[in-house]
Amino acid sequence: MAATAAASSSARAARRKPCWTGTPEVYFTKNIDNSRVVRVADPKRAREMAMFLAAVCCLFVLVMTYAWQHFSAIEYGYRIESLQAQKSGLVEMNRALRLEDASLRDPGRIDQLARQMGLQSPTAGQVIMLDTTLPDGNAPQMASVSTPISVVSAR
Repeated sequence: MAATAAASSSARAARRKPCWTGTPEVYFTKNIDNSRVVRVADPKRAREMAMFLAAVCCLFVLVMTYAWQHFSAIEYGYRIESLQAQKSGLVEMNRALRLEDASLRDPGRIDQLARQMGLQSPTAGQVIMLDTTLPDGNAPQMASVSTPISVVSAR
């Protein structure tokens, strides 16, 4: 086994390539003076750049419009949700107030409070029933006074 391992390692060493081959490369810096070079304006390239700029601006406006609409929709969704929560709170408060109003209007409770204050039930001549019939809204009505009025002039 040891003989086999030694033979395989010597075969690998024979197949190895040297890590650096060739001649060394040397670079020298060369100073180039471009101060006299003049760039010629190309009208075709300027037109292409203007069209590219216009296209990028249009794309930017479209993306910003989409983003604005998207974020506005999200904001309106939150606003609707908060208003619905406020509405449900107000509906619950209205229900509680109606329940309290019904309990306060209870005739038995009112009679008990009146008796505690020393009030008595009315006698037969003390109750005056009002006319509860509603007149026809389209029919003309005559103004009248049910109690006599005395006119006093101050001269």
